Amino acid sequence: MDGVLSQEEIEALLKNDASEDAVKTVEDNEGRLTTEEMDAIGEISNISMGTAATTLFSLVNRKVDISTPVVTFARWEDIVDSYEKPCVFIRIAYTTGLDGSNLLVLKEGDVKVITDLMMGGDGTNTDGELGELHLSAISEAMNQMMGSAATSLSSMLNKLIDISPPSADLIDLKDSVDEADIAEFLTGEFVKISFKMEIGDLVNSEIMQLFPFSFAKEMCAGVAKTMEEDASSTETASQAATGAVPQPAPQMQPQVQAQPMMGQSIMGAPMDNNMTQQMYTQQPVNVQPAQFQTFTGGVNPVTQQENIGLIMDVPLEVTVELGRTSKSIQDILEFAPGTIIELNKIAGEPIDVLVNGKYIAKGEVVVIEESFGIRITEIINN
Repeated sequence: MDGVLSQEEIEALLKNDASEDAVKTVEDNEGRLTTEEMDAIGEISNISMGTAATTLFSLVNRKVDISTPVVTFARWEDIVDSYEKPCVFIRIAYTTGLDGSNLLVLKEGDVKVITDLMMGGDGTNTDGELGELHLSAISEAMNQMMGSAATSLSSMLNKLIDISPPSADLIDLKDSVDEADIAEFLTGEFVKISFKMEIGDLVNSEIMQLFPFSFAKEMCAGVAKTMEEDASSTETASQAATGAVPQPAPQMQPQVQAQPMMGQSIMGAPMDNNMTQQMYTQQPVNVQPAQFQTFTGGVNPVTQQENIGLIMDVPLEVTVELGRTSKSIQDILEFAPGTIIELNKIAGEPIDVLVNGKYIAKGEVVVIEESFGIRITEIINN
């Protein structure tokens, strides 16, 4: 049965057919999502994955498009029969705000493309087997993507939501796989959310998000509660604006006004010193220290330290500086072949080594076959 029975359909089925098959059908329908809940899950995933796509764009520097999600029910056999093999399962657990976890399923080829782009490649270096470097890189990508998705989810549910660091595994579905080893909820029926993901002209495939019914219902209930609270707040504000709700009398707040100088008058009336003293003793002003939020040294699990191995291939410009000097425009205009320019370096003094314009070391010039080189003699601790 692909659809979800409404309460009226369930009652009609029990009334018209009291057989064991009818009872079993109703029992199978229990725990599933209603049509409204499926729509809510689709909208939640659409918003959160849209935010995740923006994050992935910043990692791969390519345009990322994720289609509108399709929400269905599935079993493990459906995943095995329909998905490319092998594939990468990425498990993300919620540590704060939600009780549960979900799975992202990516094709092996897509993981290689994303990893190559993250390392500064053009996305075509996908030869060879998928190794630990690929799994580490895709875990970091999913950590940042789902971290931004959790931020969107936090605003929808109106509470703090954090995730644990993702774990990625390459699984060949052609082999005999115990789905319980991946996630316990895969042993029964679960919610499957499918997205079509495009990364430039390099990736055009489907990714899946899987999670149990209980987790989906918890998210739906949280969104419904937030919507009710927002509607109640809006209604209260509307009633207050129209005067339908009696409002308490506003308390008089002390006002700070410019005080007249000694001997001056108010509204043309002369003032004596007693009147002046009386004015200065009225209308006291409450003064209290400003309260600021304390900064904490905690680290958001969403922004954990990245794996430095992911940036090992990033090129940096190394400059060897023999010396510098300053000249006027007139002196520079007088430059001609044979002109000698004196630098601020003494002969035999170490030369400077800069990386991306930052002074990091000293060295001496050497000759390597027919080329000049630099031998590092001192590392500068900045």
